[in-house]
Amino acid sequence: MATLKICPCGSQKSYAECCGPYLDGQQTAPTAEALMRSRYTAYTLLRDDYLLATWHPSTRPATLDLAAELPTQWLGLTVKDHQSIADQATVEFVARYRINGRAQRLQEVSRFTREADHWFYLDGECDVR
Repeated sequence: MATLKICPCGSQKSYAECCGPYLDGQQTAPTAEALMRSRYTAYTLLRDDYLLATWHPSTRPATLDLAAELPTQWLGLTVKDHQSIADQATVEFVARYRINGRAQRLQEVSRFTREADHWFYLDGECDVR
């Protein structure tokens, strides 16, 4: 994999100091927000394996094939809100991307759950524009 200098998740940290250790299996995301950011980064890198591994089994699709979908140019991520109570959390974010030259904006409130000290994505309510 090519070395990324700045992490795609918008943290302004280097990939190695941000999402890299999560995607490379060296660490688990300590918060739902960190998991959400790392999942965004996984989308930018077409990392189906990481997305499936961090998706809760109760809502996880059987497969993903991001490489087979229309090419997506990810333009940026903004985290709007993060709330956590015990082992449940929500993260509201806006992801900007371009498909076939057309800019899109996805706003989602994602739900996460923590089991055995690991955060998992459950689902989300989306607004795509």
